[in-house]
Amino acid sequence: MGGCITYVRGLTPEEVATRLGGRPEDFTPMTFHELYGVSSSGARLGITAVGDRVMIVEMVGTVFGITTDIVTRLSAGARLVSHHCLDIKVLDYFYWRGDGELRFCFIPQEGCMEPVPAELVETMDDIDARYPPLVDPHRGSMFFLAEDLTGIKPTPQLLEEATYLCGVVPEPEWDIIGW
Repeated sequence: MGGCITYVRGLTPEEVATRLGGRPEDFTPMTFHELYGVSSSGARLGITAVGDRVMIVEMVGTVFGITTDIVTRLSAGARLVSHHCLDIKVLDYFYWRGDGELRFCFIPQEGCMEPVPAELVETMDDIDARYPPLVDPHRGSMFFLAEDLTGIKPTPQLLEEATYLCGVVPEPEWDIIGW
């Protein structure tokens, strides 16, 4: 299993749907569990507001939160934090972008972008103290980093109690961001 959670500050859920290539009027309110039952010819994802951010929850098989075109569009004039994991291959990607510019990332087999931005040094030191070397990032450290940058802890309760806008959006090209 796996999936992706992307947080965007500076846009509404409807603006996110539009930037993803969808039509907000075609999106339907759904629960987290209903999202898994959706089948379509496009991508499956849910969009919801959490505080001053929009949270996008992607199901297995979608790659919005780590493709160059999508994260560039979503972060234009906004701030984006995205964490994608694929359990079966233990592949984790993490991106922080502000106004279209890459601020920090973690890419499998490449590690963390250097230098670490000053805003993240204390958090990265805390992660190094909490998690032993070579621990799978999605076992905690990437969620901790996303929480530090967004103020949102993606608990099962948060995911399950939210109402998501669900609709069909075109699948993006598979073009992973690098530095």
